[in-house]
Amino acid sequence: MVELLSATERQDALQNLPGWSEISDRAAIGRSFVFKDFSEAFGFMTRVALAAEKADHHPDWRNVYKTVDVVLTTHDAGGVTARDIALAKAIDAIARPFRAA
Repeated sequence: MVELLSATERQDALQNLPGWSEISDRAAIGRSFVFKDFSEAFGFMTRVALAAEKADHHPDWRNVYKTVDVVLTTHDAGGVTARDIALAKAIDAIARPFRAA
C-alpha cells in the first residue's frame, strides 16, 4: 500500500502544482481546466484516461461542456499520496499544449 503524504508534504507538493488545491471536504486535491470547447475538453480527457490507465491510478472527474473538474485521491490509502502528485503533474503536462493554443 502507498503511504499518505503528511500535511507538510502535501503543501510542499502543491507549491509546485499551480492551480491545484486541497479539497476542503475530502482527503484529495483538485483542479478545474477550461478549454476552448467541448471537443478540446474531451480530447484532454481522452489523453488523461490513457495516462491514468498506464499508471493504474484513475481520477474522479466531471465534464460540463468545456470545463473538466479533476479530483485526485488514493482511495485504498484514504487520501493523497505520491501517486496523486505524479498524476497531477502528468495531467498538467497533457493540458499544456491545449492551453498554449
